[in-house]
Amino acid sequence: MTHELTPAAAWLRLQEGNARFVAADASHPNQDASRRTSLVNTQHPFAVIFGCSDSRLAAEIIFDLGLGDVFVVRTAGQVIDDAVLGSLEYSVAVLGVPLIVVLGHDSCGAVTATIDTVETGTMPPGFIRDLVERITPSVLTARRAGVTDVNATVIEHTRQTTQRLVDSSRIISNAVEDGSAAVVGVSYRLDEGKTVLISGFGAVEN
Repeated sequence: MTHELTPAAAWLRLQEGNARFVAADASHPNQDASRRTSLVNTQHPFAVIFGCSDSRLAAEIIFDLGLGDVFVVRTAGQVIDDAVLGSLEYSVAVLGVPLIVVLGHDSCGAVTATIDTVETGTMPPGFIRDLVERITPSVLTARRAGVTDVNATVIEHTRQTTQRLVDSSRIISNAVEDGSAAVVGVSYRLDEGKTVLISGFGAVEN
């Protein structure tokens, strides 16, 4: 399945929505009863947002979108596991989504917890440990580059996660190679509400 939008056009649409959100001029599109009815038997999202579960990072709000616009996958610290990969592969292979956005943000609690673990050697309890273990390689990469700040570490983690998606999934990497999809890493600034492109695979510029 091929989407009518190119990866570059999908990225532009997200940028335009975020600009409206930042300017407090959101249009809240596709949120009425007719839109809801039109989606009962089908969906054609133009992007998939793989972001952190943080309550301040609601994708449809910060990109000024509505029902059926984006396929959303969220885990704390945008951590990849098999379910995440399967969900992202579904969005590309079945729904034909042309753009995957890996969305990190300032003051990420999962990255902060991982930095604390690296510094103290004390693992958190329960399954939080699994999150920390998956984020640790990104923190160590940042440390090797002299980066210790939480927000700068989040940027490195988002960059590493973007790379990991392409490396881990043949379906996604094939879509990037044939130009039908792109994968981008994006950082969200909590104070401004602004999203900034930090890395990418595939063409997202016209």
